[in-house]
Amino acid sequence: MRIQLFGTCLIDTMFPETGEATVRLLRHFGVEIGYPDGQTCCGKPADSGGYSRESKKAAEHFISVFDRTEGPIIIPSGSCASMVKNHYPELFKDDERMRQKAEAIAGRTHELSQFLVHVLKVHEAGLSGTGRITYHASCQLTRELGVLEEPMLLLQSLNGAEFVDLPHSDRCCGFGGIFMAKLPEVSMALADEKVDTILSTGADTVTGCDHGCLMNIADAVKRRGSAVRVKHIAAVLAEGLK
Repeated sequence: MRIQLFGTCLIDTMFPETGEATVRLLRHFGVEIGYPDGQTCCGKPADSGGYSRESKKAAEHFISVFDRTEGPIIIPSGSCASMVKNHYPELFKDDERMRQKAEAIAGRTHELSQFLVHVLKVHEAGLSGTGRITYHASCQLTRELGVLEEPMLLLQSLNGAEFVDLPHSDRCCGFGGIFMAKLPEVSMALADEKVDTILSTGADTVTGCDHGCLMNIADAVKRRGSAVRVKHIAAVLAEGLK
């Protein structure tokens, strides 16, 4: 199987190790990976900020890049995947030609954990892990894509690791895209509450499917002086590869 990988802005600019882990993971399960030239932002930050013209321009570019390719489009981010699957068709609702293209792209798009569970059956493969791992369910992954069980199935299947439930795992961590920048005090309070629940589990690793949330949580963990590791789920799963 050949897929097309969308790297996302945060992975490309700040967390390349997550991109490398995603590639290692997919290749381990025999997936051939295409990485189309010219890919940039999906438009999510502009869309969240109410800049519809700019988000539409980014969406047009995304569609032009991936429209030239074939196969599933895999995105290691719930918010970016939701942008493509749920928001692109809405952006072009008044343009029949582009709406059809957007719907075709949306139909090919999968968030990483969705693809790993439903297509590659990675949760049945028995990867290895270590330590106590808990999971933060990011808002758009859970509420817009309806993805909740898939990441936990993957983590619960890790041989040698213990998965521990996170109380109120789907409660916002305070990132919220530009919400964090507009209302930093509220964002920090929500992040502190999230870290309280993480520390209550006794986990030594907290993971998730969105680097925006993980970045906000990591900052709050650091302010506490905690040694809890904050890692994207792709990195956690790839650690168990031989």
